[in-house]
Amino acid sequence: MTALPPIRRVAIIGAGPCGLAAAKYLLAEKYFEKIDIFEQRGRAGGVWIHASTEDKSTVKIPVPQPDPNQPPEEPIWQSKADGSREATFVSPLYSNMETNIPKTLMEYGTKPYAEDIQLFPTFQQVLEYLEEYAEEVKHLIKFEHQVLDVKLDDPSRSNWAVTVKDLHSVKASTAIYDAVVAANGHYNVPYIPAIKGIEAWNQSYPGALIHSKVYDSADDFKDKKVIVVGNSASGVDIGSQISRVCNQPLISSHRSVSEFVPVGGSSDRVPRGEIVEFLSPTSSRRGVRFTDGTTEENIDAIVFCTGYFYAYPFLSSLKTPVFTDGARALNVYQQLFYSEHPTLVLTVLPQRVIPFPLVENQAAVFSRVWSQRLKLPSKAEMQAWESGEIDKRGSGKGFHVIPFPLDAEYNNMLHDWAATANARPGLENNGTGKLGIRWGDRQRWIRSRVPDIKKSFLSQGEGRHSIRRIEELGFQPPLDASGHESSKL
Repeated sequence: MTALPPIRRVAIIGAGPCGLAAAKYLLAEKYFEKIDIFEQRGRAGGVWIHASTEDKSTVKIPVPQPDPNQPPEEPIWQSKADGSREATFVSPLYSNMETNIPKTLMEYGTKPYAEDIQLFPTFQQVLEYLEEYAEEVKHLIKFEHQVLDVKLDDPSRSNWAVTVKDLHSVKASTAIYDAVVAANGHYNVPYIPAIKGIEAWNQSYPGALIHSKVYDSADDFKDKKVIVVGNSASGVDIGSQISRVCNQPLISSHRSVSEFVPVGGSSDRVPRGEIVEFLSPTSSRRGVRFTDGTTEENIDAIVFCTGYFYAYPFLSSLKTPVFTDGARALNVYQQLFYSEHPTLVLTVLPQRVIPFPLVENQAAVFSRVWSQRLKLPSKAEMQAWESGEIDKRGSGKGFHVIPFPLDAEYNNMLHDWAATANARPGLENNGTGKLGIRWGDRQRWIRSRVPDIKKSFLSQGEGRHSIRRIEELGFQPPLDASGHESSKL
């Protein structure tokens, strides 16, 4: 077993969905003396805070962008009605965005969405939901404070020196914490692959290549010949928006089948393989070559929905690194604990998951470990777990990819692990403590059919805004064992 020193002071980096849940579960332990949340934005909500088209236009992403080691972002200052300024940062959200996950899955265990919210919420509805969820921990948040460095202070105590910059005064200060929750997410540093010829192409046709982080609406693509690269959640959704206005057909460039595409595929685009070369502007007019050897010319715009790096610039001083090339986090146990010093956790590293219930179950585990109610295995056992995962999924991007049903199994494993903690008088659930959602047959059934449910939802056109329940679309999920729609505990 790994013995941890007493943990009383905890720093949380980020007041988005992960940081807020972490704070709630740490508070529920009634054990920690100090919990500080550092949030660089001026409000809670993280990536669910939409940035305007004007703000997005100020972001300059290098083409290509193969390097995760980027400096901290600079704030964009917005003037408020009272004359003060608020720090904002560009997020991946875009206008008219609706979730790819129905609200019946995308909710915290202690807070269901309101009945009048549409089945696949808009980003505004998600942000309102998060702001309500944040109310009871808002007093812990230090807004407009950017974490610059998290450095091991005393290796024997596994504690941390956290350096934070006040974005208003631009003054930095350092404080010591016994544990740190890195809840800053992984949608900050975009990835644009270094494909042959891309630099010359970009220089010849400036503005034609963009990353989905700076996409805001399809208006700029009207009557243009467009390629969308990538077919994960953003690629499928952005492609659907652009296909309604672009010069038909939209070209979808991707290398694998997507779980976000419903059975039967998408009829609004022509699928192509990967782009392997941007043809020289001296010999071709705005042309690209695909893996099958075919080419397309007269391309007006290419949107790279190619994802993001795992980037934790404030952890760069660690001798046993958390990241190198940004493909995945290193030296982590159960996709969560930094095995070298488990007083550091990195939340919601997994991809292809339903993040809100997952982060609650992760928080239930690490809050119990840090309050001495759960034990971790030895360092050697934690490292062996990571090696086993590498054998199964590889040492690159696939390490964190756990699509259904693996995500359901991971979620329930965390829930059950937290439930084994030693009871402590005064905690909820008869001393067991705060618990999240354990997925039953209903959640699993819905999760396995999300793309088809979303396709049916979109087929309703404007009428989709009045759809509140999956059953209204003709789907009949099973009830849980108790005969109810949910298996929340």
